[in-house]
Amino acid sequence: MSRKPVPAQAGDRARLEILFDKPQLLGRLFGEYDQNLVAIENRLGVYIAARGNRLQIEGEAQAAARAREVLTGLYNRIVQGQDIDAGAVDAVIAMSAEPTLDGIIRSDVSQPPAVMIRTRKKTIVPRSTTQIRYMEALGSSDVIFALGPAGTGKTYLAVAQAVQQLIAGSVDRLILSRPAVEAGERLGFLPGDMKEKVDPYLRPLYDALYDMLPAEQVERRITSGEIEIAPLAFMRGRTLSDAFIILDEAQNTTPAQMKMFLTRFGMNSRMVICGDPKQVDLPVPGSSGLADAVNRLEGVQGIATIRFGSADVVRHPIVGRIVEAYEGKDEDVTPA
Repeated sequence: MSRKPVPAQAGDRARLEILFDKPQLLGRLFGEYDQNLVAIENRLGVYIAARGNRLQIEGEAQAAARAREVLTGLYNRIVQGQDIDAGAVDAVIAMSAEPTLDGIIRSDVSQPPAVMIRTRKKTIVPRSTTQIRYMEALGSSDVIFALGPAGTGKTYLAVAQAVQQLIAGSVDRLILSRPAVEAGERLGFLPGDMKEKVDPYLRPLYDALYDMLPAEQVERRITSGEIEIAPLAFMRGRTLSDAFIILDEAQNTTPAQMKMFLTRFGMNSRMVICGDPKQVDLPVPGSSGLADAVNRLEGVQGIATIRFGSADVVRHPIVGRIVEAYEGKDEDVTPA
């Protein structure tokens, strides 16, 4: 591996070395064509050279130390059996700047990270500081409002926690719901029965489920009623006990719909309300039930409010930059 050192930065220079005890894992650490090392070099302004099972890092002292933490954290994830991809690399680089992330970037691999969600198909660990607080709230609070842009893991982590609790037997069923509101488009008449009409609106919830459970288990649990995926209108008049309940795209509820949904809460249940207050598709955006509910309920005992930002986006890094660009514009863009 040979790349040119990056230009010198201001501040004290340092040359650090890491010795890895399992060289057979280094191919996964480096990535195809060393893409993970290149990403770390570009983001932190350091130069990384590999010699056998040793890595040398050269650059400004603080950046070199961060690069060492990032590489150690990624290596430890691989040792623990986790996969790493470009998103994981970017997330660990971002988290390396946080001084309070004990258990996420660590040198001790004898114990798993302090916060994680286990499902049949994968083990999920947080990829940002806000995700840590969110995952902690998912395990402790009765009602959780998760606010922020797409790609921050709001719905995905809620479904993961719901599946974990269903597998553990702490709840009897999962109830996943969304308001059937068109996102700026006129879809017109949809053929088919009721399920076929509403399934397109609920597709993201199905996708998350299939990522957590084998397909045959998802289908079997839906058939048995352990997992219910339904539009918000189907919640009226019910009391939802012994359930993990998720409302996605909640910014597209009216205040009356949100009150109806929240008052469905029953004994031994947990409720997560996910949405982006800046992406309201209602005819009158100012009438969002999500914003109204947060204004009324934030700070109430048993209710947690977690706010995500563009820095928490865990999709392709360009998604975070797109979110930042749109958040920087005050004007409202209306679809043609």
